[in-house]
Amino acid sequence: MASVRHVELIKEGIQGDRYAIGTGAYSKVIPAKIRHISLITQAGINTSNESLMASGEPTFTAAQTRRNIVIANMSANELNALVDRTFKLGNLNFKGVELCAPCQRPAQLLKKQNFLDAFEGRGGLRAEILQIGNISVGDELHFDSGETDD
Repeated sequence: MASVRHVELIKEGIQGDRYAIGTGAYSKVIPAKIRHISLITQAGINTSNESLMASGEPTFTAAQTRRNIVIANMSANELNALVDRTFKLGNLNFKGVELCAPCQRPAQLLKKQNFLDAFEGRGGLRAEILQIGNISVGDELHFDSGETDD
């Protein structure tokens, strides 16, 4: 996984990404799932790594989680709540599709165990791209909280 400052989003996902071009490890899963983009929170990564460190296990960097975008200033629970909701990242619209349940792929590729347990409830969110365009490091995630000022 490579860290970049800007990406172009096309209707299938991130331009050049393994899932946008159909070569991702789970691209051929039936029934097909929407895998346009995946997000994870830095807070979720930190909490997972604290749990791993407490048990003497190796930790995971943001890139090693194999998610496309890391969100700062948001809890894993707040991100999880975006399933079936629309939100904005930068100026573009997305819809939360499902949680990214932790899988063994990162652990297998890195020969590090316990990814499944450590990232349970903090594995991130898969989202559908509703609007093509560009996003950049520093773009903020916004969503309607559903609260009213009565």
